[in-house]
Amino acid sequence: MDYAGRDCCDADSHIMETTDWVTRFADPDIRDRLPPLALGAAGNATLEFIRKVEARIQDPARTAAIDHNVIAGPKGWAAYGAFDVAERGRALDDLGFRRQLVFSTFAGTQYLNAADPDLLYGGIRAHNRAMAHFCGQDSRLIGVGQVSLSDPARALAEVEEGLRLGIGAFWMPSSPAGEASPGHEDFDPIWRTLSDAKVPFMLHIGSAGRVLPKAYENNGKPRPSDLLGGGENLRVKDYMVLPFAPQMFLSALVFDGVFERFPELRGGVIELGAGWVPDFLRRLDMAQKVFRKSDTTVASLTMKPSDYIRRAVRFTPFPGEDVGQMIRDAGPELFLFSSDYPHPEGTDDPIGRFERTFGGLDEDAKAGFYHRNFEHMMGAA
Repeated sequence: MDYAGRDCCDADSHIMETTDWVTRFADPDIRDRLPPLALGAAGNATLEFIRKVEARIQDPARTAAIDHNVIAGPKGWAAYGAFDVAERGRALDDLGFRRQLVFSTFAGTQYLNAADPDLLYGGIRAHNRAMAHFCGQDSRLIGVGQVSLSDPARALAEVEEGLRLGIGAFWMPSSPAGEASPGHEDFDPIWRTLSDAKVPFMLHIGSAGRVLPKAYENNGKPRPSDLLGGGENLRVKDYMVLPFAPQMFLSALVFDGVFERFPELRGGVIELGAGWVPDFLRRLDMAQKVFRKSDTTVASLTMKPSDYIRRAVRFTPFPGEDVGQMIRDAGPELFLFSSDYPHPEGTDDPIGRFERTFGGLDEDAKAGFYHRNFEHMMGAA
């Protein structure tokens, strides 16, 4: 029997990139200009480890040791299906997920912070080609492309090219779009294109979503290791402010009228927790009451702000968050199952951890969490 044991769609999984994953798909004029993957403090040790797990694929005995019960098996590059297309399909057979969104992990370190727009958008195009190639081998996989809103015209071109490639969602930095709000009307062609194609935008941890000022790290003590013991990931103060970036981005889309102008637009907030969502909805509605007399754009909204979110956006809780309480507080239509496979943060039993919070929920609410809310978010995918 597969791990899920029920109709289940996975809103968050990853590919663990090999060192040439992006560069193989880059245009010649930027290929040699792309920096290598930035792997944090692990550095060269990780590069050596990647070489070893690439060799493991050619070793049937070593592979046979991890090709079953993959949810509880090795994680990261060592996981079954972490970067090999054929293995990923067999891993999905074992997991039992009907559909699976696939995000990259480290690829953005090669271009997303580039000052040169040719390198930025060339890297994005190479990423989206690589993702389309990986996910195009199995209809259950939905590739998440990337796009930067810093240049509206070039962003639109990459969205259109990504759609042509078969990209099923677009990951955007949860930050201002250059010097503008993501709700600025200059970006309406992008929102319109996604809406018409029934392809959602995605906000995800990383990708310019950190808002903690550096000064808060200076407490006179040695800097602790990240959550996983490495050099560059998530620490306790980062965790506490994770929701701030998506709240700012979504607030802009609501109060700048994007969801009003594009009622078919859909989006996902992935691997940013969800315990904050019920209060966020209440504060959105309170803001409308307070500011509609002084802000004509707020006054022009035809729905409660929380209803735009309920219609358009879905959220993945972390394993261990009390999803049952979230559903009872905010409703069953907002939250999604995710495994984070093959990242270790997803744990060796995400379903079990979620189920332990579901006391009193009926099967209809569970079906929403495990697959119906995903289907609503994904639209045509």
